[in-house]
Amino acid sequence: MRKKGLNLLDVRVGLHYNEFAKKKYYCRSIRTGMCGITGIYAFNLAGKLHQINLARSTGLLRHRGPDDQGTFIDDFVALGHRRLSILDLSERGAQPMRDASGRYTLVYNGEIYNFRSLRQQLIAQGHEFNSDSDTEVLLHALMQDGEDCLPKLNGFFAFAFYDARERSLLLARDRYGIKPLYYYCDEDKLIFASEMPALLAYGIEKKLDCESLALYLQLNYVPAPNTMLEGVLSLPPGNCLHVTGKQAAIRRYYEIPFDPDRLNPLDLSYEQQQERLRTLLHEAVRDRLVADVPLGSFLSGGIDSTIVSGIASRYVDGFHTFSIGYSDAPYFDETHYANLAARKFGTRHTVFSLSMDDLGAHLTDILEATDQPFADSSAIPTYILSKHTAGRVKVALSGDGADELFAGYNKHSAALQAMDPGWKQVLAARLYPLWAVLPKSRHSTMGNRFRQLHRFAGGFRLPEAERYWLWATFAGLSETLEIYSRESKEMFFESRYLERKRHLLRRIRTEGDLNQLLLTDMELVLPDDMLKKVDLMSMAHGLEVRVPFLDYRIVNFVFQLPVDSKINRSMRKRILQDAFRDMMPPEIYRRPKKGFEVPLLQWLRGPLRSLIEDDLLSERRIVEQQLFSPEAVRHLRRRLFSINPGDVHARVWALVVFQWWWKKYME
Repeated sequence: MRKKGLNLLDVRVGLHYNEFAKKKYYCRSIRTGMCGITGIYAFNLAGKLHQINLARSTGLLRHRGPDDQGTFIDDFVALGHRRLSILDLSERGAQPMRDASGRYTLVYNGEIYNFRSLRQQLIAQGHEFNSDSDTEVLLHALMQDGEDCLPKLNGFFAFAFYDARERSLLLARDRYGIKPLYYYCDEDKLIFASEMPALLAYGIEKKLDCESLALYLQLNYVPAPNTMLEGVLSLPPGNCLHVTGKQAAIRRYYEIPFDPDRLNPLDLSYEQQQERLRTLLHEAVRDRLVADVPLGSFLSGGIDSTIVSGIASRYVDGFHTFSIGYSDAPYFDETHYANLAARKFGTRHTVFSLSMDDLGAHLTDILEATDQPFADSSAIPTYILSKHTAGRVKVALSGDGADELFAGYNKHSAALQAMDPGWKQVLAARLYPLWAVLPKSRHSTMGNRFRQLHRFAGGFRLPEAERYWLWATFAGLSETLEIYSRESKEMFFESRYLERKRHLLRRIRTEGDLNQLLLTDMELVLPDDMLKKVDLMSMAHGLEVRVPFLDYRIVNFVFQLPVDSKINRSMRKRILQDAFRDMMPPEIYRRPKKGFEVPLLQWLRGPLRSLIEDDLLSERRIVEQQLFSPEAVRHLRRRLFSINPGDVHARVWALVVFQWWWKKYME
């Protein structure tokens, strides 16, 4: 019988470009780089017995930190760390790291970009340092100010800080959830880890969360703070968790400073806004070019990665860029645009070309890299791109976060039109019955257009929050529950599901503008889908990915801007494109967004057909499992191979990913 858990949910202008380019971009220091952390805080002797699992839990994080391993045990607290060294391999950067007195201990996964300025402040306050590492700076900052130091950190992180004298443990996660941190708490212990398998190594009970399953089958990912397992939670971004004795409390130390009544408080013209954005983004990219290992950038040929790669190439001679293409699926291939950007910037560009057979070759590894069901199909090329990139560099920059900040998705343009419709939008909505019967597919130009019109018309007359939810999901609740077996429906609590959904949509108000949708994306889609995807798929290969757009100075600035600086009827990501227009090849400026998509429908109908029909979604397995309705799954399989599949391939892929996870962790 599972023991009752604690309810913790209640509880400067930068250097001129040429000036900086004269400087050597490698900045020697001793930093740990990306890592994996785990640990346990025992409330009693029964909890202390679980310390025996620390070594196994730490070992399960080896892919996140293949260079070194360290553990620390002190009475009722045990900490584990796996190390991926991006800068110096010196033992002075090893973890767990302790202060000279032995009172404080830190395990840390991340990068603090402003650690040098923080170090000088701490020296002025009497602190002495044995290294030039950001780990030691973070340790001393926590010794000095405790959790009050968190707002001073510019970087991304997840860490655990232990004070032996006070017998207190502080867990914290960065502002936007770039690095993950899971935890589980019952009356005997609190355990934490960077990934789910490392948490399960402590022997906790595994019980399916049926409400999380319903949300997953709609979104194709599990929205935090819940996970697919009851009692296992994800520490929300911008939050810290403090444990002392048997008391545990969560506090939010950061929130995106959005005030709908005070937009553009700096009173900047559009041209001045662009200049400010250019300065901030150059500073953010420059800060992320510190490494003692080869470094490069993902370059898809889209606007965001083009800008990041273009800025980086100004500071690094022979900068590496990497992109991925599809040799037998030209509709999804963007390498032409990536090549244009690479030639303009003079980067050392590498293209990895995939065929239909590559999915089968990587499928097992991709599914094994997911620590809980995660069915965003763009994880597939992200995994393969990360694998090939990691063979050449150990750090890569990416353009993640720009779409959520600057309104880059189709749903943003659609929402703007629905809020202030013209005759074209009204007509499109009235033609809903027509769009409903026309063939829809993401895998052809016309089919995708019919699909988009159908979704637009379906959401046109809905309230803002429900419209957002419709356009963010692949199925409604009723469609989702049709897949449940009778036994699963009996374990599903609609009231709990609706409460979670209301929490996820709490930022959206009827009287608000598009900024509230962007804020919801920043708190839902970004950490639970986009950043999780990149973290899982890159860390599977020991590759560190840095995200300049999520420098908190940029985020804070952009959320002070009015909507029309970001998007209008003719242009998405308006200020970003205009600010860097002179940098981009003309073919990329104002280029419509094309997501990091894959020919998933072709793969499911081809190389993966046997896996679907004979194994994971076979009639025999569905009947024996008793989680899903055999008739409903049979219907999804038929639609998958029909001439009008719509988005059903995304739903089938979600079931495939879930079934793999179930076999691995639950059977």
